Amino acid sequence: MSTLEEQIDINAPIDAAWDCLHRVEEYPSFLQGVRGARAESGDRAHLDVDAGGRAQEFEAEITDRGDEHVMAWRTTGGPDLSGTFSLLPIDQGHTRVQARVTYEPGKVRDAFGGPKGFAQATAIERLVRDDLQQFKELVEAER
Repeated sequence: MSTLEEQIDINAPIDAAWDCLHRVEEYPSFLQGVRGARAESGDRAHLDVDAGGRAQEFEAEITDRGDEHVMAWRTTGGPDLSGTFSLLPIDQGHTRVQARVTYEPGKVRDAFGGPKGFAQATAIERLVRDDLQQFKELVEAER
């Protein structure tokens, strides 16, 4: 298993970022490759994904630790992916978002296509960094 960690600071209070993170229908606005998303019953989300040029569907289980501002997730179908989004207050108007993604490189390559080894790790790192930047822009635009 490989783990990737990235973070970004957002010019918004923690509650604004937390609320945005929980609007599943907005995931296509900041998660590359996600064409559609909807909340399912309980703690599940359904994602329509463009994976390596192929349309695929994934289910994700989401667990909140709201008192800590941590959202944990894991796929329940498709490639074995999991991670967390941790929101940390910097001050009243600024929030640090930390993303952690755990994945099996071979299974991700099989599911999504793409390069092997270091090139794949670099591509995933860039993807997560870009997604965090898009999330930042979405949250800040809502202010």
